[in-house]
Amino acid sequence: MEGSNGAQSMILPVPVYPDTSELVIVLLLAYVLDIAVGEPPFSVHPVVWMGRLIGFFKKNIPANNRRIYGLFIGLTTILFGCTIAYLVMLFMGIESIPAVLRYLVAAYFLKATFAIRCLYGAANEVRSELDAGKLDSARQKLSMYVSRNTSKLEEGQVSSAIIETTSENYVDGILSPLLFYACFGPYGLIAAYVFKATSTLDSMVGYTDERHREVGWFSAKLDDVLNWIPARVSVIFLSAATLVVSLVYHKIKIPDYRTAFKTGIRDGLKTPSPNSGFPMASIAGALKIKLEKPNTYVLGNGFVYPVSEDIKLTSWIILVAAFFAIVASSIIIWCD
Repeated sequence: MEGSNGAQSMILPVPVYPDTSELVIVLLLAYVLDIAVGEPPFSVHPVVWMGRLIGFFKKNIPANNRRIYGLFIGLTTILFGCTIAYLVMLFMGIESIPAVLRYLVAAYFLKATFAIRCLYGAANEVRSELDAGKLDSARQKLSMYVSRNTSKLEEGQVSSAIIETTSENYVDGILSPLLFYACFGPYGLIAAYVFKATSTLDSMVGYTDERHREVGWFSAKLDDVLNWIPARVSVIFLSAATLVVSLVYHKIKIPDYRTAFKTGIRDGLKTPSPNSGFPMASIAGALKIKLEKPNTYVLGNGFVYPVSEDIKLTSWIILVAAFFAIVASSIIIWCD
């Protein structure tokens, strides 16, 4: 009997899995939190916690066996993310705690996996500097969001770079985590954190330079796999969002949803990444602009370079496409 009790004490508590209505409530609350509040402080941001763990491992990269070490970093970080989600699920099952508080806590942790307001804000920061004629300041703000050297970029190249990163991050910063949450039912929060851990890993170690090439191979490949379907689905979401924006925007240009879809499909594989080209090419087609990373890729070849007004339109399209992702995710949960 003592041995049996000891074995039972070693078994992890099983969470009370949320039902369909609870999953949708948490999703909608997370969306409201994101739009109304934005990103939480770094000290209480779950993604920052994962980033600090990865940063600790990066300080101790060995001279040998780097692929194995990269696998260790990846699995450890994903396990850490799963643990966060698991603890939140346990909290959700404590019926003695008011339901409103349980939903808000779960929504907070789900919100941490996507960033709509932050993405919109980053684009508008750069656009505001360009509109004010402050090219150097725009370059400096842009450098916080892209890895390329921004110090000598012309105005059109600055506009192109921020549009590229905004549209690319629609997938891994909004659509993918929402779809993972929706498609895995009661395990949705864990799935969203598996994805977010992988995405954070890729952004921190998934480089091709000598220091990270071997260490980041696992993270980069897994990120490619997890984003493969959402990246291609994004062409539909962004084209639909372009149609909505075209119905209400009639100033300098009217976005074209047909060209968004055609260009997204045509140019989606023209980037080194198997996924990032699809949302970027869709935006290029929607606004009939050329997005170019020198010596790497050109999307929307034959169109003109973007201007600051195109950054605003991109932001609007992303906002509408994000709303569509929320609606689609809610429908998936209800139909599961």
